[in-house]
Amino acid sequence: MSIHEKYNIPKNAVITVAGTVGVGKSTMTKAIANKLSFETSMEKVDTNPYLDKFYHDFERWSFHLQIYFLAERFKEQKRMFEQGGGFVQDRSIYEDTGIFAKMHYDKGTMTNIDYETYTSLFEAMVMTPFFPHPDVLIYIEGSLQDIIDRIQVRGRPMEQQTPTAYWKEMHGRYENWINNFTTCPVLKININDYDLIQNPESVEPILKKIGETINGNRNLQHV
Repeated sequence: MSIHEKYNIPKNAVITVAGTVGVGKSTMTKAIANKLSFETSMEKVDTNPYLDKFYHDFERWSFHLQIYFLAERFKEQKRMFEQGGGFVQDRSIYEDTGIFAKMHYDKGTMTNIDYETYTSLFEAMVMTPFFPHPDVLIYIEGSLQDIIDRIQVRGRPMEQQTPTAYWKEMHGRYENWINNFTTCPVLKININDYDLIQNPESVEPILKKIGETINGNRNLQHV
C-alpha cells in the first residue's frame, strides 16, 4: 500500500502550510513533501531584495515587499496548476493580503493608493483559471512566547532586531485571520504536539489528519 492510499491523500493534492514567523513552516513543508514524494513550493526569503530594507523602514518598503511576494507566489500558483498538483506550499498567498498588506494599511505604513493597487492586483490573480486553491491549509499555531523563543533561536538578525510588539500584533492578526478563513479546509496543529527535527516520524499523525480533513470536506460537498 502506498503512503497516499494509507492516508487517503490524493497524488494531485495541493497542501499549504501557514502560520506566523518562527512556527516552522519550512520544516513542516519539507517533512510532508518528503513522505508523500510531493514537490515543494518554498517561500523565497534569502533572495528577496526588499526584506532587509523592509525591516529597517516599514513605511518606505512595505508596498515593494508585498508586490514582490505576490508576484513570486503567483508564479508558484501557475507552476502548481501546470504540473497538475502534488505540492506542499510554504506559506499561502492569502496570508499576504489578509494579514501583511492589511496590517501595513491599518498602521499607516502603506498608503491608501498602494493598498488599493495591491488588493486589486491580488483579486485579479485569484480570478484567473490557473489559480488552484489548496485541498487543505495546515495552520501551525502556538503561544506568543513559544513563537518569540523560536525566533530568537533561529537567529535571523533582521527578525531578532524587530520589536516584540511587532510579533505580538502579528500573532493576534494571524489568529483573527485563520478564525475567519473559509477559502479551503483548515487543519490546525500546535507546535508543541510534534517535533519533526528530533522525531521525523511525528509527521505520520499529521498525514493521517491531512487525509481526514481533505476527505471530510469532499464528503460534505456531496451531502
